[in-house]
Amino acid sequence: MQVPLLDLKAQYQTIRAEILKVTDEVFESQYFILGPRVERLEKEIAAYCSSKHAVGVSSGTDALLVALMAAEIGPGDAVITTPYTFFATAGSITRTGARPVFVDIDPDTYNISCEHLESLLSAMTSAESASLKAVIPVHLYGQCATMDPILKVAADNNLVVIEDAAQAIGAEYRGRRAGSMGDFGCFSFFPSKNLGAFGDGGAVTTNTDEFYDKVRTLRVHGSGPKYYHPLIGGNFRLDALQAAVICVKLKYLDDWTDARRENARKYRELFTLARLDDVVWIPAESQDRHVYNQFVISVKTKRDELRRFMNDAGIGTEVYYPLPLHLQECFSELNYKKGDFPAAEHAAGHTLALPVYPEMSDDQQAYVVEKIKAFYS
Repeated sequence: MQVPLLDLKAQYQTIRAEILKVTDEVFESQYFILGPRVERLEKEIAAYCSSKHAVGVSSGTDALLVALMAAEIGPGDAVITTPYTFFATAGSITRTGARPVFVDIDPDTYNISCEHLESLLSAMTSAESASLKAVIPVHLYGQCATMDPILKVAADNNLVVIEDAAQAIGAEYRGRRAGSMGDFGCFSFFPSKNLGAFGDGGAVTTNTDEFYDKVRTLRVHGSGPKYYHPLIGGNFRLDALQAAVICVKLKYLDDWTDARRENARKYRELFTLARLDDVVWIPAESQDRHVYNQFVISVKTKRDELRRFMNDAGIGTEVYYPLPLHLQECFSELNYKKGDFPAAEHAAGHTLALPVYPEMSDDQQAYVVEKIKAFYS
């Protein structure tokens, strides 16, 4: 049996007619950059994320970068985030000239540890505290970070909060949507995301009019009006074609999310029946609505051998992420070392993402768990 990590072709077949209709309309209009399609998407994304504003941008990475620029983060500044996330989180900080400051994760959720965040701030000198300008909590794998303590710490220390919600559109924490709680929310529409475009795309959400105006200006080289530049921005524009595709898919997102959540529930049931508790651990679903961009397990031993075994059995898996950011060569000048963030390092060596896409069948899920049991038996 073949079980891909993600089956975008199966999803496409269910919406093919609608996609072809709207893309043909874009081709006929010959209006490809920004415009009414993007404006419509921005309104719909803002409403979906319970935010006052949304700005369509060129990617999730650029969403982070332009949010940092709008917050005037730059050389000499420091931004706190997690070392266990996709590279773009810390890479965007560095691209502004600022310095990432890492905090270990909560081993039960893989999101940034509020306890370690508070300890870090308590241990800082006055000079170190003065350089801090922002914190970027990452809603990893589709589950919100524990935001209330983060927001309190940020308020107490005058820090901007930029939610990295690239994997978490529609996720909820205490009834609030990802991207609506901080000063900015940053989303990715990379094709493998729960709400994926047919290429790169992203969005920035905010409830602040000033930040909204600034992000809109920065995404078009800092111009407003055209050819007049009060700011230095970049080319962070979203294509009309991608906006049209995302608008179609947004109508189905809640149904797809429900299917992912049901698949996660079935995995838990199957793993319990398989009696794999001694070797397989599933992270806690601790917030109101986990949207399962990935379904990740942690295994006690032989993670890489298990992955090869699964691949031979026709099952797609992935390791998110095999090397935490504080150990990446490009961040060596930050002077972190192995052992500094043990929870992140353990996750990097023991986690494995399994297929959880909405179109997955019961038989496919049973086959995945059966093969894991066979490997450890």
